[in-house]
Amino acid sequence: MWAIYKRELKSYFYSPLAYVLTGIYTLLLSLNFIRPILMATGPAQTSFGAIIYNLNILLAFLIPILTMRVLADEKRNGTEVLLMTSPNSVPAIVFGKFLAAFTVFLLMAAVTAMYPIIIAISGELVVASMITSYLGYILTGALFVAFGVFTSSLTESPIVSAVIGSLCLFFIWIIDYFRGALKGLLFDLAKWISFYSRFLDFVQGKICLKDFVFYFTLIALFLSLAMIAVEKKRWSQG
Repeated sequence: MWAIYKRELKSYFYSPLAYVLTGIYTLLLSLNFIRPILMATGPAQTSFGAIIYNLNILLAFLIPILTMRVLADEKRNGTEVLLMTSPNSVPAIVFGKFLAAFTVFLLMAAVTAMYPIIIAISGELVVASMITSYLGYILTGALFVAFGVFTSSLTESPIVSAVIGSLCLFFIWIIDYFRGALKGLLFDLAKWISFYSRFLDFVQGKICLKDFVFYFTLIALFLSLAMIAVEKKRWSQG
């Protein structure tokens, strides 16, 4: 698994993808942070949790691009056969690639560390809320990466993987806005999969066991589905 992880992580930094995404991420993050200042509220009144919440919507588009090549690009690069016939187990392949993409996400998220410092210097920073907001943000990022790995396992086209991943994640993120129009089982399902209400708990400084169960269950589910897809390809290779 660690060989897969190291190879995949190295590939991110040998290509412009990680740098471009980090640049876009930092730019949009900065614009989101300075908006209260331009509106004359200033960082003293800026909620770090609100900044992190807005970033989650951004992740719905950036992470599928980050993960679009992890499995879908193997055939185009001519490495699919080598990967499928390697002595590494399917769980090692999938989890190694997941960890590499998640590491890149964590490095991107590290850029946000400057903003709590600015808020603390210029105003009042609620440390407990900051910690739980980061926790929710990292869990959401891990879930999005797992989903991106899954969509990448379904297709041979990185572009298709990115489009499917972005549309699905964005829909799930905004489903809370349409929940009022749903009834019965559909209402309960929309409430369960809604990222908004779960992440809101973290922003408000709440730590609920049910939220951890939700995130880890879906992460395990999507990685398991990706493993099934890769296993199917391995068997087809003979």
